[in-house]
Amino acid sequence: MSFLIVSVLFSVLVGVLLKLAQRRGLGMTPVILGNYVAALALCLLTLDPPLDRLREPGTPWLALGLLMVLLPGIFLAMAASVRAAGIARTDVAQRLSLVVSLGAAFLFFGETADTGKLAGLLLGLIAIVGIVSRPRAGDAEPTGAARARWLLPLTVLLGYAAVDILLKRIAIAGTPFAASLTVAFGGALFVMLALQGRRRVQGNSRHDIAALLAGLLVGACNFANILFYIKAHQALPANPAIVFATMNLGVVVLGTLVGTFAFGEKLSRINWLGIALAVVSVGLIAISLGR
Repeated sequence: MSFLIVSVLFSVLVGVLLKLAQRRGLGMTPVILGNYVAALALCLLTLDPPLDRLREPGTPWLALGLLMVLLPGIFLAMAASVRAAGIARTDVAQRLSLVVSLGAAFLFFGETADTGKLAGLLLGLIAIVGIVSRPRAGDAEPTGAARARWLLPLTVLLGYAAVDILLKRIAIAGTPFAASLTVAFGGALFVMLALQGRRRVQGNSRHDIAALLAGLLVGACNFANILFYIKAHQALPANPAIVFATMNLGVVVLGTLVGTFAFGEKLSRINWLGIALAVVSVGLIAISLGR
């Protein structure tokens, strides 16, 4: 259980570090570039990825290629969502992506539907509406800002669901997780290098050294989240549902508490209702998966 607690802490810490970097005026492109430098290096050093397995026939290069582009794109969207909608709603949206990926599992991967999963899916869809709900019309907020408050968390949700679907496709093909993760991080790093090069050409490179250093810390936390989540599954091989539920519920609850009390993020009643439904949705899905 200690592995799970550490994984939850690192997952929420990623959002916290992004929020703090934005408050210091650091550009998100170099921050995320530094993130992938650290994540790729730690992946190579600690997971010993069997890259030779990628030469085997049937390696899903299309899914891997999509993952290389999607990972940095969704990280940029996550950073923008933390700025516009806050840590709480962004973390909940990220975890509710399991609702969309579960729907895809029903449609494309032969997942068996039962009452618990369907109830969790339905509550999750309702929770999504509550999480991305705009402020009331009476609130004095520019139209663009109001749109970002619901559109960016929704983008995060759909993006992480797409990542889950691609990872499932890669797993079905038999590609080792460590090898696919290394290739995905390497491709994401290449994409961010291209974006950073464009940023330098445009003369927007102020504070880039500080941003890169901050990104290294973000990447270390991001990788630690993944590593300890894997270790939790290894420590509790007979209880994957417990690992799944604790991880997702832990991030939802802790992300909400940190966003609300540490950063003063304001949530409407509908947002709070959406978070409560998200907790119930994840719990129902976890119980169903554990049967």
